[in-house]
Amino acid sequence: MDVTRHPVASPPVTLPDAKWRHWPGLDRLAEVLGAAAGEARFVGGAVRDTLLGIPVADVDIATCHAPADVMTRLKAAGIRAVPTGLAHGTVTAILGDRPVEVTTLRRDLSTDGRHAVVAFTDDWRADAGRRDFTMNALYADPASGTVYDWFDGLADLAAGRVRFIGDPLQRIAEDHLRILRFFRFHARFGDRIDDAGLAACAARANDLMALSRERIAAELLKLLVARAAVSVTQLMVEHGILRAVLPEIDATGAARLADLAAREEATGIAPNPIRRLAALLPPEAADPVGARLKLSNQQRRRLAAATAGPGPEGPYALAYRAGTESAVDRLLLAGEDPGPIRDFTPPRLPISGGALVARGLDRGPAVAAALHRVEDRWIAEGFPDRARVDRIADEVAGLTL
Repeated sequence: MDVTRHPVASPPVTLPDAKWRHWPGLDRLAEVLGAAAGEARFVGGAVRDTLLGIPVADVDIATCHAPADVMTRLKAAGIRAVPTGLAHGTVTAILGDRPVEVTTLRRDLSTDGRHAVVAFTDDWRADAGRRDFTMNALYADPASGTVYDWFDGLADLAAGRVRFIGDPLQRIAEDHLRILRFFRFHARFGDRIDDAGLAACAARANDLMALSRERIAAELLKLLVARAAVSVTQLMVEHGILRAVLPEIDATGAARLADLAAREEATGIAPNPIRRLAALLPPEAADPVGARLKLSNQQRRRLAAATAGPGPEGPYALAYRAGTESAVDRLLLAGEDPGPIRDFTPPRLPISGGALVARGLDRGPAVAAALHRVEDRWIAEGFPDRARVDRIADEVAGLTL
C-alpha cells in the first residue's frame, strides 16, 4: 500500500467529538482553507489529546496553501489574520478570543539543532516526516474526523510509547530540544520507554549545551508537573541527560523530588514546577541555577525561598512573614505538614507606629524597633485582637521609655 496516498489506519479511526470542535468560527475557518477538498486538516496536540480524551486548549491546522494565500483567504472571509511566523509558514487566525495557528505544510532544507530553514510543500507525508514524535504527527479531517497516520502514531499512542519519527539521532540533530521533549512527553503520556529513543538521548545529551537556557527551563518546568515526573526525572539522572547543563541535579535531588511528590499527593496540594525544581537542587544552588535558567524574578525568589527551611516560629508565623505560598513550599520541602495554613490569610498588624508615638515614644528608629517587638509578641501569641495588641503596645512602650 502506498502510505503517501493512503495513510488512513485500518480499520479507519475517527476523531471523537470534543468541545473544541464546536468553537465558534472553526468550521468556517476550515471551509475557507479548503478542508472539503483535503487542503486543510487538524494536526498535532489537538488530535492526539482528543484521541486520549484530554481537554484541548490549543488547536493547529495544517494546510497546503502558502502563507500569503492563507492571509488572503482569511482576510477575504473577514477572519482576523496575524502573520506570526510567515518565514516558517505560520499565520494565526483569531476566532473571537481564541487563536488558531494555521501552518503551511513544510519540509526542512537545513537544520543546525536550534533553527530550521524550511520550504513549503503540498506533500502531507513530508510535513508529517519532519515532526518529532509519531503521536504528534496525526492529522484529522475537520469534517469527517478521519485520522491520517503515516508513522504508526496511533499504535504508539495506544501503547503509551513516545517514539521518534525515523532515526532518533537524526531527529535530535535537527532540534536538540527534542531530547527534553522526549522525556516530557514520556512523563505525560508514556507507559513504556522507547529504548532507541532513550539511547539516542543519552548519546546526544551534551547537545543540550547548544540551547538557550530559557528553552531548557521551559521544557524542564513543564516536565516537572507531568504525571510521571518523578520516575522520568530519575531516569534522566541515571542516564546523565542533564549533567552537561544542570550538574546540580543528581540522584539525591531525584530522591528529594520523590519525597516531595509523595507529600504533595498525601496533602492534596497541587504540584508546582518551581517547588519541584527546588527539591531537585541543593539549597545553595537555587539562586545560581535560577539565574542560569533565566527564570523570572518572581520565580527566582520563590525558588530560593523554598529551600530556606520551616523557620523556628511555627507554620502560621512562617505564612505571615513569608506569605502562604512560600510557607507551603518550605514546609513541604522540610517534610512538615502545611495543612493548617493552606487556607490561611495572614492578618495585618492592627496597630501602627503612630500609636506608639501617642504613647510617648519619639519618632525615628526607636518607634520602628518597638513596633517590631509588638509585632513579634503579636505573632507569638497567635495574632490576638486589637485590645490585646494595645496592651502589648503599652508594655513595649513602657519598657522603651
